[in-house]
Amino acid sequence: MGGERVSTHTKDLEEYTHDELAAQPIGAWTGQAYRLVVGALRAQLAVEDLTQPHWWTLNHASGAPGSWTRATLTDRLTPYDDLNTDFDEVYDDLIARGWLTEDATGGMALTEEGEAGRLRARGRNLQVHEQTHEGIDPADFVVTINVLRRIVANLGGNGNLPDDGK
Repeated sequence: MGGERVSTHTKDLEEYTHDELAAQPIGAWTGQAYRLVVGALRAQLAVEDLTQPHWWTLNHASGAPGSWTRATLTDRLTPYDDLNTDFDEVYDDLIARGWLTEDATGGMALTEEGEAGRLRARGRNLQVHEQTHEGIDPADFVVTINVLRRIVANLGGNGNLPDDGK
């Protein structure tokens, strides 16, 4: 097994032996993948003058209108933020655009304009998603996610899928 070349199913990737691939540093590959995927998503969101925290806010407010307050949504999103985001600035920006409203109890919901912006951004993110998955068998993707979940759990993190918060 160690000397056989492992097929990549993609003509632009070289083939390597099982042993060569098994010896690769996972941190280097996951780090590079993270930077490229997140960079592509952020570039597409920037076309709409949005950041990832804007996107997260739009999705949460759309998925559970009125149930997220500034405090509960900030608590939910902060673990995913690597930009030291001031979430109040994000919420204020979306309110100033007319995309987000707050009710008397602080619950946030999208306006029609906010939902339209969310859908435009979603389309852009789907383009990145499709590019990311190009040439990858869905079963291989599932195996990859499960391997990464196990790595996270092995290192003391939460390997479960994120709760949708609803």
